[in-house]
Amino acid sequence: MEVVLAEHAGFCFGVTKAVESVYEQIENNKGANIYTYGPIIHNETVVEDLEKKGVKVINSADELEGIREGIIIIRSHGVTKEEYARIKDSGLTIIDATCPFVKRIHKIVAEESEKGKGIIVVGSADHPEVQGIVSYAGEDVQVCDSPESAENIGKNGDKEYTVVAQTTFNRNKFKETVEIFKNNGYNINVVNTICNATDERQSEAESIASGADAMIVIGGAHSSNSRKLYEICRERCKYTYFIHTTDDLHLELPKDTRIVGITAGASTPKNIIEEVQNYVRTNF
Repeated sequence: MEVVLAEHAGFCFGVTKAVESVYEQIENNKGANIYTYGPIIHNETVVEDLEKKGVKVINSADELEGIREGIIIIRSHGVTKEEYARIKDSGLTIIDATCPFVKRIHKIVAEESEKGKGIIVVGSADHPEVQGIVSYAGEDVQVCDSPESAENIGKNGDKEYTVVAQTTFNRNKFKETVEIFKNNGYNINVVNTICNATDERQSEAESIASGADAMIVIGGAHSSNSRKLYEICRERCKYTYFIHTTDDLHLELPKDTRIVGITAGASTPKNIIEEVQNYVRTNF
């Protein structure tokens, strides 16, 4: 049986930068109180390892009350404008590990809003990255999470809209969503803010899944980009499995399986990918 591992699997640039920044603070500030605002990335294994090393997760601005000294690292997904202001007021030393591609979207929506344009964010409204993006836009901002929901977005016929995307959004669905806006007569300026790493990862996963008898997608339970990979692979390969670690590898592969493809989300550590790959090669 052949095992095909995606070249673009595992940590992307933004995640690598964020995770390394936390380990760097642990190494350079022994004994200091170190916090992350939200899980630094959406991977339970990484977060648990950091907790073992004394890093605490702050889940809301209210939890900052009473904390007067220490270091706080802002997660790769970024935070809202209001949250950043409260973190700054806390007096803690701030290490901003927001992905540069996310920061770019903050800048785009802020500038376009100042020009009087409406903002449409294509992404998941409950995802911290999208919540952060929305906070940097003006009052006229709407979130759309699918081509279907694009039909229900309110429109001012005289207004120009700027459309951006969550960095990890499904690229095919983004194109479909934009087409609906165009067909419905929106005056839109589209800025495709899906990052290159996501685009490459999704294209490669789609290609591998198209030729595989079974597909394994490795990612954290709360990882949006990993879930998107699963959706893409599932459309191409009936036997697609979403797992976190080798503990989840309870696969029922077809007897005639010849090719198993493996890909992983941007927040999946290299060691987990290697463990899964070795397990599949050895046990199937």
